[in-house]
Amino acid sequence: MPKHAFFAFAKFSLVVVAGLAIFAGPSVAQTPPIPPQVGSQNTVTAAPPVPRPQTTPCVVTLFADYAFENFNAQTFSYTPPANCPGPWEKIVFEANFNVTAGVQYDRTAAIYLGHANIYYGTTPEPSENFGPSWHIERDLTDYASLFTNPQSGEVDLGNLVDSTYTGIIYGTAVVELYPLAEHASAPITPDAVYPMPDAEGGAATLNTTTDQLTATFTLPANIERAYLDVITQNQSSDEFWYTCVPNDVAAELESCGNTAFREAEISVDGTPAGVAPVYPWVFTGGVDPWLWFPLPGVQTLDFVPYRVDLTPFAGLLSNGQPHTVAVSVYNADSYFLATASLLVYLDHGSTQITGEVTENTIGAGPNPDVDENLTTNTNGSIDGSVSVSSSRSFEIAGFVNTSHGRVTTHVYQDVDFENTQQFTINATQYDQDITQNTHVNSTTLTRNGLQVFATYEQFKYPLVFDIDVIYNSDGSADQVSTVHQGYESDILSPNFIGAVSNHVDSTDTLVFAADGSYSNQNQKSDQTYITGNTTGYHYDCTLEAANNVLTSIGRGCSQK
Repeated sequence: MPKHAFFAFAKFSLVVVAGLAIFAGPSVAQTPPIPPQVGSQNTVTAAPPVPRPQTTPCVVTLFADYAFENFNAQTFSYTPPANCPGPWEKIVFEANFNVTAGVQYDRTAAIYLGHANIYYGTTPEPSENFGPSWHIERDLTDYASLFTNPQSGEVDLGNLVDSTYTGIIYGTAVVELYPLAEHASAPITPDAVYPMPDAEGGAATLNTTTDQLTATFTLPANIERAYLDVITQNQSSDEFWYTCVPNDVAAELESCGNTAFREAEISVDGTPAGVAPVYPWVFTGGVDPWLWFPLPGVQTLDFVPYRVDLTPFAGLLSNGQPHTVAVSVYNADSYFLATASLLVYLDHGSTQITGEVTENTIGAGPNPDVDENLTTNTNGSIDGSVSVSSSRSFEIAGFVNTSHGRVTTHVYQDVDFENTQQFTINATQYDQDITQNTHVNSTTLTRNGLQVFATYEQFKYPLVFDIDVIYNSDGSADQVSTVHQGYESDILSPNFIGAVSNHVDSTDTLVFAADGSYSNQNQKSDQTYITGNTTGYHYDCTLEAANNVLTSIGRGCSQK
């Protein structure tokens, strides 16, 4: 059995016989997601619901009972509720989805309003006898400007349905607009959101390092702060980019190339302006589908954008000239999908600010170190390791002359990445043990006159993925997969302290019989999600599963 057997068996489309009858079932609006239940195999995550204000929201339906059974984008219209004018205290996006039992791949789902991305994630795979349902929530308060005017929307959830791939996906989505409580102050949100790409069709495809998602804007002349929310999703040959190796050993290790290092690069008018590390999302068909039944990986159903601080460029962006913002993915190897949103805050006390970039040490791009320590024995077996690492430290600074004086912003960042893979390859086994870490430290100093404010942020993306295949003399094989995946973030600012820790651990054994049939055994997984901040909010939830059903729900878990 070839090494990449685990990729071939990563889709239930190969597990279930073609031509099964389609269980049409009720759509998601009629059957809301099942709350977590011990003994259930339904898809569930430990992620918390979005905290809500005490006011009663105005609920606007974006789309209802949409059926996704082809690759055509579906559209909807949004109109702000006349009886619920902004500003709003909070805006919450909610979506309910389900897929019918049968055969289907995991699919990418993306929703746009006025071409700006408001949701991005992937779907669970169904099984022969069970179609999961799931629930999504997202805080869109920072995107409030999108909801003040009528907008058209687009849902991109391509899904092949035929005599082989039978799972139909259904979805309904709403937005909840929470009015301000009496005497409450409106949150300070961006004055405008500019989508990338600003066109129908959703995310852009980046096949190589030089491919770019670009957008050219002529922006307001009084920008005081600017940020770019970035999502770069691994697809096709790049789906398992964290398993890739240097090109010169890719063939003998039976792996993808361009090393296991990927990183998004941000530029303004061709000048490097920021870095967005790529999160190692694993979809529910990834490596072994039973790893993710019923608990998917970290953020698998709901990607979290990475926010790049472009405030040092605010003066440049305000000069009345067109400016081009671009996103690329270093080492992209067919392919990544990319979408982004430019968020700007304006100086309402002036119509024209001036300013410039005063420091930029980011450099032309990363320069990763690659180390190969492999031994090929006389019998053709291979032992050893390959690793790739990248370490970058840079400062970007700029100022703007505003109605309340000169404001200077310094952004200091350390971005560190390391991936080490240990291989043992011979006639009876194929072991690939991966340890990967991404670590970002970011400090922003803002000076306004004699006042200096500091904001510190830290992100960690740990990933451990061990894939061990044993080939037996009778033609059978056993594949043991073990994964630890995490997302950690901390923020310390003058007015807010918060932290998020989200970890998933899963293991499973695929048993391949000599006749080609196979099954799984010894599946076990758990997810712990802990978050809290200085507003008094705290959430701590642990879910556990075994043999592909939920076995334990922590006391701190709450679901809407």
